[in-house]
Amino acid sequence: MVNKEMALLGTQRSVIRELAEYGRVRAQEIGKENVFDFSIGNPSVPCPPQVTETAAELLANTDPVLLHGYTSAQGDQEVRERIAENLNARFQADVRADNLYITVGAAAALCSCLNGLVCPGDQIVVNAPFFPEYKVFIEKAGAEMCLVDADTEAFQINFPLLEQAVNPNTKAVLINSPNNPSGAIYSLETVEKLAELLEAKSALFGHPIYLISDEPYREIVFDGAEVPFLPSIYANTLVCYSWSKSLSLPGERLGYVLVGDQVEDAETVYAAVAGAARALGYVNAPSLFQQICSRCVDLTSDISVYETNARILTEALTGMGFRLVPPQGTFYMFPETLEKDDESFCRRARDMDLLIVPGSGFGCPGHTRISYCVPTERVERSLPVFQALADSYK
Repeated sequence: MVNKEMALLGTQRSVIRELAEYGRVRAQEIGKENVFDFSIGNPSVPCPPQVTETAAELLANTDPVLLHGYTSAQGDQEVRERIAENLNARFQADVRADNLYITVGAAAALCSCLNGLVCPGDQIVVNAPFFPEYKVFIEKAGAEMCLVDADTEAFQINFPLLEQAVNPNTKAVLINSPNNPSGAIYSLETVEKLAELLEAKSALFGHPIYLISDEPYREIVFDGAEVPFLPSIYANTLVCYSWSKSLSLPGERLGYVLVGDQVEDAETVYAAVAGAARALGYVNAPSLFQQICSRCVDLTSDISVYETNARILTEALTGMGFRLVPPQGTFYMFPETLEKDDESFCRRARDMDLLIVPGSGFGCPGHTRISYCVPTERVERSLPVFQALADSYK
């Protein structure tokens, strides 16, 4: 006998990966150039050349026993010092190496935080639209996910509903900005209002309500937009970061958890994150890429490609009659579908070999996610197909 719940998770792909797999098979049937796959968030631009150069230098000039051996569970000391220096220079923060726990990507960072914080009966509040795996991570940590419906006008936070949702059982609010799937960035006004609400609720209920900030898209912003540094606004913030998107390294799995000294009982919270990582069997993050990413911490991939794609799609889809909030970052947009049933809409698109993801899976029915981290040429060639899809509703 096996754990049936785990077996179910192992046999059911997420909607996103199911559609991506369909696209792979379909491309073999009719040619990759005839499938317009906007399903999965796999960066299309290469990592900066310095990443490859740094890897080659390390491989050529570093003792392999040291380079490929275990680091401490929390990550190499010098690696954490370099990351702390970068954060302090950029955000006028006061981060120490020992505030950082290096993880196997943002997913491991989130799971370490959730499993470290959650006690029986706890709830984690999530704002729609949200990354669907949050529900899996939260429930496997032993908590209940409490979903707050979206503010579909601007994809900021629906504060009246959030205030109702936060209750004595709330352990944390989990946010994602820049946001997957909407591409929205929570404004300074939004995060300051969020901090005020959580401070008031923490005082009312007599325990800290943590803010878990999932930030794998922090560097991918357009038109000079800024992403507020949340630990400087709300003390009980835990930051989960990844280089998967900023350096185009999703397969290398490297990120961190930041537990700043301003967090209430910070040493115990950090220990809980570390203990959760231990219990989950993470051991330590990949040692080679700890060295590479920390040496390339000031770099990003060429995000101008994503900005170009966003502009092309925003202008074209708006002209076709789609309603959408222009993305401020990431490589996603989240227009309304042209019928209420977003799954039906996306099936019609799939019949045209246009692969886009229903918004229902992100907690926001009536929308679709378009992942435009693809070559610009594919975006341009897809426009007649989007037009045909729009025309099919006229």
